[in-house]
Amino acid sequence: MAGFRSLARQVRDPRCDLALRRYSLRKCLERFAPYGHRATWDHLSSRWGFGPEDRSPEPARLVAALDELEQARSVWLAYETAFAARRREEKRDGLRRPGSTADWHRLTWGGFGVAWCDDPAHHPRDPLAEVLRRLITALEREPGSACPVCGSERLEWRYGLDHEPSSGPVCTGCGILVPRPVLTPQASTAGRRGAPVLLSA
Repeated sequence: MAGFRSLARQVRDPRCDLALRRYSLRKCLERFAPYGHRATWDHLSSRWGFGPEDRSPEPARLVAALDELEQARSVWLAYETAFAARRREEKRDGLRRPGSTADWHRLTWGGFGVAWCDDPAHHPRDPLAEVLRRLITALEREPGSACPVCGSERLEWRYGLDHEPSSGPVCTGCGILVPRPVLTPQASTAGRRGAPVLLSA
């Protein structure tokens, strides 16, 4: 099975058939897709000017989409490296039981669905790397009461998500499933009661 870097080389290789280059970009999303496969593909295609079903997009647009994906992947891999080092230090210091951030991180290892968007057409519009930087910043500070990506205070608890966890607070502004570790206990408690949550800062 080809890895991310091998697939990325095929996307860039002008000797490859255009269909293969497009297919290779789609396969990259099986290795790294912050919003989930379908929503990340919709994001890249809309940002770089080719249709999600376009079978022969301009090669330059495919490469630009790959560049954005690679920048975001670099941001996430750096975070994962730092996170793993921090956990090793915690274990050395006798902290064997990980916190809620570690539990969430275990479900998103590798970067798939870290800012899950259950609706493929409703996702943040900013560059992927910027979205991940905002999310990482929120994971590394005290919990808050708003979406870490867009700042919206309107979160709605939803069930039956096509993701693990299958329920949680979804930002009605940018569409992401907000990681529970970035929210205050009050916000999470209100959300679990099943009512829409209007969070104020």
